[in-house]
Amino acid sequence: MDAFYASVEVRDDPRLRGKPVGVGGSAEGRGVIAAASYEARDYGVFSAMPTARALKLCPELVLIAPNFEKYTAVSRQVMSIFRSYTPLVEPLSLDEAFLDVSGCERLFGDGVQIGKAIRRDILHETGLVASIGVASSKFVAKLASDLDKPDGFRVIRDDELRIVLDPLPVEKIFGVGERTAKRLKALGVFTVGDLAGRERDTVLREFGASGAWIYDLAHGIDSRRVTPRRPEKSHGMERTFPEDISDREELRRFLYEFCEEVAYDLRDRGLRAKTISIKARHSNFKTVTRSRTLDFATNLGARIYGTARELLERVPEGPLRLLGVQASNLSDVREPLQGTLFEVAGDDPADDRRLDNAMPGLDKLRRKYGKAAVIPASLLGRAKSLGRHEDPGAE
Repeated sequence: MDAFYASVEVRDDPRLRGKPVGVGGSAEGRGVIAAASYEARDYGVFSAMPTARALKLCPELVLIAPNFEKYTAVSRQVMSIFRSYTPLVEPLSLDEAFLDVSGCERLFGDGVQIGKAIRRDILHETGLVASIGVASSKFVAKLASDLDKPDGFRVIRDDELRIVLDPLPVEKIFGVGERTAKRLKALGVFTVGDLAGRERDTVLREFGASGAWIYDLAHGIDSRRVTPRRPEKSHGMERTFPEDISDREELRRFLYEFCEEVAYDLRDRGLRAKTISIKARHSNFKTVTRSRTLDFATNLGARIYGTARELLERVPEGPLRLLGVQASNLSDVREPLQGTLFEVAGDDPADDRRLDNAMPGLDKLRRKYGKAAVIPASLLGRAKSLGRHEDPGAE
């Protein structure tokens, strides 16, 4: 999807069309840009850029607070379109996925025909444009999807690989970051063609196992399969505060808010977590992490918060500029939970049964009226921020 969050906002408010639009946190709140329209990109504004810098580059930037519930709903529409053509869909994020359409030719035509049909369906059903790449491997298809943005459609056939790949900067190879690119350039490797022209053994001697990977990609070789339902490794949420916070009670309230949000998302995905971690960044940018593995996996906000609060007490005193919570060691809710032979208060999952039984009804209300429709009483007055954090994340 092209400039996904920004494009959704422009679609919903046509007055924004043609204007530089950024979705992100406020400059006063140390916010960052989550997405920028192509008009904003012409000014040099890009995602992950501090909002303050974005406004300096583009004073006319229309800044919009993110609405992740809305973006998630649109993402589900798009993913549903993908799955109407093939069950082999591997989402990479809310706005991007790999599709394996081999075996679907008799129903929908070849990859080119399917790609065009998908792009047409997305525009018709969501009012948004997507860029699509068609190729025989994941790396080349991803590369193709980026070459003609926005609203791009690029096909790279195997006999065209060298023509397309050779002139590209070596940074276009997946896995070549800033440090690797610097080492390659010191060896005189500036383009994909430069890398492909070297001896394989030479690249392996210089870069070890990662050398084999980047060398193969330089030749368009990528044996990775499209794997639907990649298991999530973790789910979390964090926030950088507008001003440093020293008040521990205020930090606990934020932490409780985050835990409720993470717990809801775990239940929405049919998952439980056994390991709870918190991340705290002090005003001097020193970052501290603490974690604990529970006896029993959970997806209840109160249970996650109980552990997260204990972990917060182990963080040294001092003003914090960032606080976050992460749930990992995930399991499917359909897996049975092993109870204990002897009841131990607070440890047996039976202690959570009443709350667990109430959650489906409460979550149904949240899905219908928004996540802030049902909240713990201690978070009353904070409902406007619940579900609207700057830094949601799932891995």
